[in-house]
Amino acid sequence: MRVVIAEDHALLRDGLTRLLEAFEFEVVATVDNGPALLPTLLDHKPDVAIVDVRLPPTFTDEGLQAAIAARTTVPGMPILVLSQHVEPLYARELLGDRRGGVGYLLKDRISDVAQFIDGVRQVADGGTVMDPEVVARLLDRSRPLDVLTAREREVLGEMAAGRSNAAVAAKLFVTEKAVSKHINNIFTKLGLPPSDDDNRRVLAVLAYLNA
Repeated sequence: MRVVIAEDHALLRDGLTRLLEAFEFEVVATVDNGPALLPTLLDHKPDVAIVDVRLPPTFTDEGLQAAIAARTTVPGMPILVLSQHVEPLYARELLGDRRGGVGYLLKDRISDVAQFIDGVRQVADGGTVMDPEVVARLLDRSRPLDVLTAREREVLGEMAAGRSNAAVAAKLFVTEKAVSKHINNIFTKLGLPPSDDDNRRVLAVLAYLNA
């Protein structure tokens, strides 16, 4: 699986390269600035690109803008965005394009190697991966969700992070039947149709947040 990495911090960039190669990914290119990213993505057309939002020279949104431009030229190019902080505006903008795999993770998540690698693979396979903290911030900044119980909010965060019913059940130490019931309640209360497809469920939640 071919990967392009865009990260300006040399240690993190090298660390990501070594980590991915240890799991049999092929890192075909790395860049450390915004202007170099778009031509690199278009040249290599990777199976997945791991992109920092803020890159030189301005450290604003060069990584994101290059990723969006690449997906315009190559529809559905899988992009996994990494960020130091929760930036809901960037998450919404990236996830506005429903074609192909997309993800948004905080850099702290890299320390959980198994979860990070799983996220990279999910995005490469066309799935959607959302950091639970980003989801929580999006929910907080959108509209009141007082109709949901505390447990339903917790399930929603795990569901929007891309986890299956079984994975949510294992994470929250409940049965799959209980998770299914919570998910049905969530969609009913939010006026969203239930779906058994994890990626579609994430996109439905994001569509609701962007409404």
